Amino acid sequence: MSIGTERKTAGTDRRPRRYLRIVMVLSTFGGLLFGYDTAVINGALPYMQEDLGLTPFTEGLVTASLLLGAALGAVLSGRMADARGRRTAIIALAALFVAGTLAASFAPTTGVMAAARFALGIAVGGASVTVPSYLAEMAPAHRRGRLVTQNELMIVTGQLLAYCNNAVIGNVWGESDGVWRWMLVVATLPAVVLWLGMLVMPESPRWLAARGRFGDALAVLHRVREADAAEAELDEVRRAAERDAHAERGGWRDLAVPWIRRLVLIGVGIAVVQQFTGVNSIMYYGTQILTESGFARETALVANISNGVISVLATFLGIWLLGVIGRRPMLVAGLAGTTTALVLVGAFSQLLPAGPGRAAAILGCMGLFLVFQQGFVSPVTWLLLSEIFPMRIRGFAFGLAGCVLWLANFSVGLTFPSLVAGFGITSTFFMFAVLGLASIGFAHRFVPETRGRSLEELESAFRSGRS
Repeated sequence: MSIGTERKTAGTDRRPRRYLRIVMVLSTFGGLLFGYDTAVINGALPYMQEDLGLTPFTEGLVTASLLLGAALGAVLSGRMADARGRRTAIIALAALFVAGTLAASFAPTTGVMAAARFALGIAVGGASVTVPSYLAEMAPAHRRGRLVTQNELMIVTGQLLAYCNNAVIGNVWGESDGVWRWMLVVATLPAVVLWLGMLVMPESPRWLAARGRFGDALAVLHRVREADAAEAELDEVRRAAERDAHAERGGWRDLAVPWIRRLVLIGVGIAVVQQFTGVNSIMYYGTQILTESGFARETALVANISNGVISVLATFLGIWLLGVIGRRPMLVAGLAGTTTALVLVGAFSQLLPAGPGRAAAILGCMGLFLVFQQGFVSPVTWLLLSEIFPMRIRGFAFGLAGCVLWLANFSVGLTFPSLVAGFGITSTFFMFAVLGLASIGFAHRFVPETRGRSLEELESAFRSGRS
C-alpha cells in the first residue's frame, strides 16, 4: 500500500490512531524524565554548591556524571533493545529512573551524588535511544516524523517543569537546608507512570517480526493501523526480516560493510553536531550565566522559565515543520540560527557593561538560540537517528551514536565552567560558533533525506547506494 493510500484509509477508523496516541504518550514519559533530569541541575546546582561545598571541578563532575552514565546507557540499552525488545528495555529503564532519582535526592556527599547521577544517567541515555526507536517502529511512514518528535516535545516539557519547579522551590523555600533535594525527588512521579504504563503497552511489531513472530507482529499492527494497511505493512516488514534471518545479531562486525559503516559514521556525526551547538551550556548553566551577567540568583531562576517556555513552543514549530520541509534543510537552517545566536551572546558579553541590561540581552539571545535548537536541530537529530539505521543493527547503531552524543555532551558539561573561568563567556561562546560553522558544512554535505519513506524503503535505498 502506498503512503497516499494509507492516508486515505486512515480517516475511516479512529481507533488505531487513538491507540497509537496512547502508546506515544506513555512511552514518551521517558523523554519527560530525560528533560527533567538533565535540566533540574540548572537550578539545583547553586544550592548544592553551599551544602556540598562544590569547587568548579566538582561542580562540573556532578553535572557531567549523569552525561557519562548516559553514554554507557545508550550503548547498553541499544544492545538490550535488540536482544530483549524495545518495550522490555523501557520498563527496565523506568525502574532505574526511580532508583537513581531517590539515590541522588538523599545523597550525603559529593561522591555519592556523582555516583547516583551516573546511575541516573544510564537511564537517561537509554531512554534517549530506545524511546525514539520504539516510536519510529510503531508509527506509519507518513506520521513517523511527527510521532517521533513528540518525544522531543516531552523532553523540553520536562525541562520546563524542572525550571518551574526550581523557581517555585527556590523562591519560596530557598533559605531552607537541602532545598535542592526537593528539586530532584519530584522526578520519581513520572518514572512510576512510565513503568506502569509500559507494562500494558505492546512490543514493537518490527522487533517481533525480526524474531520470526509474524503473528504477534500482525496483531500489534492491527491495533495501530487500518486492517489493509496492517497486512500490507507486515508484508514489507516480513521481506526485510526474512532477508536478515540468517545473519547474526547486529554488532561491530557489520561496520565492515561499506554502506552500513557510512550510515553509522553519518549518525555519529549528527550526534556530535547536535551537542557542539553548545545547547547544554545553556541547559545546565543558564542560571549561572544570567547571574554572572547581572541578574540576582532568584531572578535568574525565574528568567530560566522563559527558556523552557520558548523550548516547548519551538518544538511545536518543529513538529509542524517536519510535515512541510525535508530533514536536511531543516537541520542546516537550525545550525545557521544557533551559530548566529552564539555569536550574539559572545558579542553582548563583550560589548555591554555588567548589569540587568546585559543580562536581559543575553537572555534574549538564549531564547533565539533555543528557537533554532529546539525547533529545528534537536527534533531532526533524534528523528534521523531513529530512521537511518537498518533494522538488524538499529539498536546497536543508535546506541553507538547515542553514546558519542552523550560523550560530547559530557565534554561540554565538564569543561564549560573551566572554559568560562579561563577564557570568559565571550571567547567560550565564540568557540562554539566556530564549531557551528563546521557543523553546517557537515550537514549540507553528508546528511541524507529520509522524509516520506518507510523504514524498509530507506534501508533498501541505503543498501543499493541510491540515497
